[in-house]
Amino acid sequence: MEATLYRPNAGIIIFNKEGKLLWCKRKSGDGWQFPQGGIDHGETPENAIYREAYEEVGLGKDKIKIIKENEKWIKYDVPKEKIPRYFSFKNRKFKGQSQKWFLAQFLGQDNDIDLTVHNQIEFTEWIWASYWHPISAGVEFKKNAYRQVLTDFLPFYKDQMRVY
Repeated sequence: MEATLYRPNAGIIIFNKEGKLLWCKRKSGDGWQFPQGGIDHGETPENAIYREAYEEVGLGKDKIKIIKENEKWIKYDVPKEKIPRYFSFKNRKFKGQSQKWFLAQFLGQDNDIDLTVHNQIEFTEWIWASYWHPISAGVEFKKNAYRQVLTDFLPFYKDQMRVY
């Protein structure tokens, strides 16, 4: 991973019993995305994603079960004009993000999803979306990353849907 150019980040794709994916609208109005966030110094990607899932959508470890961690890191570049909106001042040295993705089963009820748990609210709305919806509905510069991770996770997702 090119740590000097890409901010380390963890993302999570959470699916429910109907096979729908948790898809969230950014507070900044910059489209919709999966829960994700930076990996703090000394933090593992798995610990980061549990922290982010709680901070962003209010889901603790008891409400999600990690099914698969993607074996590879997936990078995307943020367009230069959008960097101030996507990165805090201290992170503006990065040209994009390198993400470790997780696929997780939702163990809770819809009312367990709470976008207001943390004092820095990231999302204003959420929906359950079809599996491939994020490829067409996500922000343009993240679409290839979403396509790659959804393709990587598809066999594991299908296995889980058979179990339900």
